[in-house]
Amino acid sequence: MSNVYHVPVMLKECIDALAIKPNGTYVDVTFGGGGHSREILKHLGPDGRLIAFDQDADAQRNIPDDDRFTFVDQNFRYLKNFCRLHNAIPVDGILADLGVSSYQFDQAERGFSIRFDAELDMRMNQADTLTAKEVVNTYSEADLHRIFGVYGEIQNAKSLAKTIATARLNTPLNTIADLKNAISNLIPRGKENKYLAQVFQALRIEVNQELEALKDFLTQSAEVLGTGGRLVVMSYHSLEDRPVKNFIAKGKFSGEVEKDLYGNDKKPLDAVSRGAITATEDEIKNNNRARSAKLRIAVKK
Repeated sequence: MSNVYHVPVMLKECIDALAIKPNGTYVDVTFGGGGHSREILKHLGPDGRLIAFDQDADAQRNIPDDDRFTFVDQNFRYLKNFCRLHNAIPVDGILADLGVSSYQFDQAERGFSIRFDAELDMRMNQADTLTAKEVVNTYSEADLHRIFGVYGEIQNAKSLAKTIATARLNTPLNTIADLKNAISNLIPRGKENKYLAQVFQALRIEVNQELEALKDFLTQSAEVLGTGGRLVVMSYHSLEDRPVKNFIAKGKFSGEVEKDLYGNDKKPLDAVSRGAITATEDEIKNNNRARSAKLRIAVKK
């Protein structure tokens, strides 16, 4: 299953960025198909440790049989609690490959993809209760406007919210087809896939509270890493990349970096690379998902 689950983007760059020590302790907070984790394990000696997080039950089918490996079936926003539980603080490196896996997109019943018809679900953790169907059918018009404007960066977000709020008065919007049909008049000609992808991105981020979870994770990563430890984060759109970039640069998500009494920057991390690393043209040809990927690397001071 792991071979079709997800092809890791910039695998070599991610592993190089971690600067793995054979006896070190590492965390892969987005286990998925296990591609990154298996590569990390290859670089660890008998005393090395790897802890992996994933909230998707399907990911557990990919767990390797390795005594050095510990799996945590939780969202990475609980990084610190579970690293402490497993007596794994401080750690030498943390890897995050954000977003939805290829496998999740390809499972029609999960409702992530515009290619299939299915119930509007979009839960990364199937145990959670909030679904895209509930968002579309119960959120106020104002909240829908906010979600589509902020998380989808959709230009006609207000009209979109109004159209959905009006359509659901007649009949609930339970499936992907229901939603597409309800908003069909708003979709720009020739840009159907891009527009729908933005709509689905907005709903998915809301359902999974992705940006709040990312901020929780980043804050805790600085507390879990030991001095000299590496934080390696790969993102696929600006809403993810922005908080990563800001936290590495400023130690916070908005405003300017704070100073101590002596005028030194009060931030826990230093960037290792100047700007984001992007995939090679060859990789993009072989894996379209790599096109939008941005890799940022930081070291704990």
